[in-house]
Amino acid sequence: MTDTVYPPTYYAASAELPPPCPPLQGRSSADVCIVGAGIAGCSAALALAERGYRVVLLEAERVGWGASGRSGGQVIHGLAVEQPDLERLAGREAALALWRISLEGLSLLKQRIERYRIACDWVDGHMYTAIKPRQWRSLRVWQDELASRYGYPSTRLLERQELCALLGTQRYLGGLYDTNSGHLHPLRYTLGLAQAARAAGVAIYEASRVCGYARTSGTVEVSTAAGAVICSHLLFAGNAWLGATVPVLARKLMTIASYIIATEPLGEQRARELIANNAAVCDTNWILDYFRRSSDHRLLFGGRVNYSGVNLRAIAPTTARRMLAVFPQLAGTRIDYAWGCLIDITRNRAPHFGRLEPNVYFLQGFCGHGVALAGIAGEFVAEAIAGTAERLDVFARLPHRDFPGGTGLRRPLLALAMLWYRLRDLL
Repeated sequence: MTDTVYPPTYYAASAELPPPCPPLQGRSSADVCIVGAGIAGCSAALALAERGYRVVLLEAERVGWGASGRSGGQVIHGLAVEQPDLERLAGREAALALWRISLEGLSLLKQRIERYRIACDWVDGHMYTAIKPRQWRSLRVWQDELASRYGYPSTRLLERQELCALLGTQRYLGGLYDTNSGHLHPLRYTLGLAQAARAAGVAIYEASRVCGYARTSGTVEVSTAAGAVICSHLLFAGNAWLGATVPVLARKLMTIASYIIATEPLGEQRARELIANNAAVCDTNWILDYFRRSSDHRLLFGGRVNYSGVNLRAIAPTTARRMLAVFPQLAGTRIDYAWGCLIDITRNRAPHFGRLEPNVYFLQGFCGHGVALAGIAGEFVAEAIAGTAERLDVFARLPHRDFPGGTGLRRPLLALAMLWYRLRDLL
């Protein structure tokens, strides 16, 4: 059995953690081997097993150990790249198809919660908020485009007075409320997907870090320290945690750290005074803040990203200062949990899906929008392996470039670029 433990997050403390799965020992065979037991990997494994494939799922730590089990838990329509930018990258028709796919990801997530009875505290409702006049103008334009160009009727604008009645803060000028998006407990959701995959016949091995892979005569051999899987198809779904396992993929990503805190329980009444409608909230700064209520009446607040690759030692006080800028009435509130979450971003903020070879697939670059998108992405790989690759190919055609600077300079260059965006948020 593995001795790997979950990071000390609020999610790990509030979930019923299953017993560890054993590590891979010796040689095994499968139709499909999947690397990474987050939402993308568990979703693909479940979809493939339900189609009758023999699936082995390898995880270096524990199921949901990475961003899938540590994120802010916000489940949002669309992609991280804005639709006008996506149209320039892919064209109007493809951008519209990708938009519809993001909505299908939301629907699939809700269907799986109901079908597999995943107790993950799902709540409907998400609000984007504007701090500056230009952001409020942008939200107005976006809401109009959602209705007129994309046929999406689930959003409405919140003027300042109405927004202030919903949020216990005077910080925002207005907001965009979406009834179709929402929030959940991400670790419980990921563990629920893994449980459904195991019930469908997937073999899950934890503490089984992949060392490499090799293709021989139509099959792939995937190696770990203590074993190997011989398979017909391979999927890399480790995202930010793959590291140097597949260098050609690593060059397309930059891993950044986002930080989250959870307050002490505030009580139902006090929590309602912060977010009356219990929606998830995210501002529209480049370096953004995001927050929501938990089922036990805490405030979960995320903000501040670290592009330098250096871990911040004072996550709690640093993030708490951002929280108090939004909710000064929480001064003196105890912070019970503080943790970091690695996010994989691409240069253009578009997802990076595709194939390395005809039978070697990858899913990465969710850029903070992975809770719903990773689930539907796993479905695409299952479809492609089953012989229908059209939807995966829509993503595979998106152009992606390496981050500049190589391994030594890429982070300093990005940190300098992000300084401009921080200044832009302040101006």
